[in-house]
Amino acid sequence: MAKKNDDVVIGPTGRPYNGFATPAKLERHGPARIIALCNQKGGVGKTTTSINLAASLAEYGRKVLAVDFDPQGALSAGLGINTHDMTTIYDLMLDTKRDAHDAIVHTHVEGLDVMPANIDLSAAEVHLVNEVAREMILARVLSKVVKEYDVILIDCQPSLGLLTVNALTAAHGVLIPLECEFFALRGVALLIETIEKVQDRLNPTLELDGLLATMYDPRTLHSREVLERIVDTFDEKVFETVIGRTVKFPDASVSGVPIIEYAPQHPAAQAYLRLARELVDRGAVA
Repeated sequence: MAKKNDDVVIGPTGRPYNGFATPAKLERHGPARIIALCNQKGGVGKTTTSINLAASLAEYGRKVLAVDFDPQGALSAGLGINTHDMTTIYDLMLDTKRDAHDAIVHTHVEGLDVMPANIDLSAAEVHLVNEVAREMILARVLSKVVKEYDVILIDCQPSLGLLTVNALTAAHGVLIPLECEFFALRGVALLIETIEKVQDRLNPTLELDGLLATMYDPRTLHSREVLERIVDTFDEKVFETVIGRTVKFPDASVSGVPIIEYAPQHPAAQAYLRLARELVDRGAVA
């Protein structure tokens, strides 16, 4: 993924390749910084990134809560969680007085917990549409557990509806996974506009943490051109870490484990560990 240029290693983004130092251990945990992973286009790597970034941060000693906020429940399934007859994030949103810990599942990955979701969440927008301060409901749910974690990652559904607005209102930062494919670029302007509206009207402290190029294939001119365009448009907001395209991701999902456990030496696993280090280096995560 990187090439040498006059003895300087250049990464796919055109910047000098930085491995980033291993984060220091934390002396204490919490309160968490909440990061929403958003893109209204499906199939760009939101859930894959949520699972593997969460596991990578946990690998570096962070206490992480991954919130499955997509009715498809792919994050829950990707971590081997059966959500049948289980308390989910939907139940907490319908009854904000309920103990949020009822919906927290401890995974086999040390330091990584999940708030699962299932198809019931698809009814949330209908049930919440007449609620007072309906955009703030997820924030109220997470406020009950935010002091117990270092990072909370929200895996959003591929839309800009009420659920995504709830995630943006609850979050401190936004991470946008962006497939290295032309059509993935078309909706970014609308997503940025939505983020700016939430900043203006609901959550003035919300920050764009960065854009993560995913499904990159250096063998194709198209991938290289799209990545170059992303960097030209968003400059330093684009993470240096780039996630390559590989069949290992679906294989790991079928096994119900993160890729850093399924194939720890694979370049894709190393890329997510590097992304975790980059987030700490940027100050987006403690």
